[in-house]
Amino acid sequence: MRIALLALALAFAAAPASPGTAGTMELTNPLTGQQFNYRPSFSPKPQAARRTRTVFDGRSRKWVQQGINRKELEERRRMRYARALVTFNTGEAPGTIVVDTEARYLYRIQTGGVAIRYGVGVGREGFTWSGVEKVSRKAEWPAWTPPAEMRERQPELPEWMPGGPGNPLGAAALYLGSTLYRIHGTTQESTIGGAVSSGCIRMLNEDIADLYARTPVGAKVIVFGPQSDRSQIVAATTPF
Repeated sequence: MRIALLALALAFAAAPASPGTAGTMELTNPLTGQQFNYRPSFSPKPQAARRTRTVFDGRSRKWVQQGINRKELEERRRMRYARALVTFNTGEAPGTIVVDTEARYLYRIQTGGVAIRYGVGVGREGFTWSGVEKVSRKAEWPAWTPPAEMRERQPELPEWMPGGPGNPLGAAALYLGSTLYRIHGTTQESTIGGAVSSGCIRMLNEDIADLYARTPVGAKVIVFGPQSDRSQIVAATTPF
């Protein structure tokens, strides 16, 4: 399948990171579990030599000063939301997909108490939701028909858009039940980790390609929204 070619573009990610050799971090291949040393593309500088900037910390929900440059910020974001193999002790069956919209992660449950974790973009304020659905169908490079409500808000949108690299649904989509929501790809890397959509869950194209290949129609999808009790996710994802 064409989608398999995209799946080869693996985005290795930091499992709970431990120091490697000088200037590197120890990462884990999410498919094999093999660990290796990764050197970030940014060059760490003495704190005194860095210009500070004010950024919003999503975890503390406060504005903080960081002595860090834009390139380094982008690299840290990529590492934070890149694909990783993590612990996930749950009673849900392997193959179940769990989406934590607050933390901006999607988990695909594996056997052996682990899950493949992917970074995602989620619904912006006013478009969040939670619930349990099943994958009702799958499509590669899907066409897009914007809902009437969306076209009312954004009249410039087309009535229909063919699938392809310029389509907002990206390389693949998993449709959730009879809802208008999908888990789909995107080429806008900067939106991963953000609240940007009208309720759909967006992933990097290489990540949706990987998830698409692993997920059959009928797979269970659990979405935890802002008001959901996330304690079971926190308990399930204890570190190695």
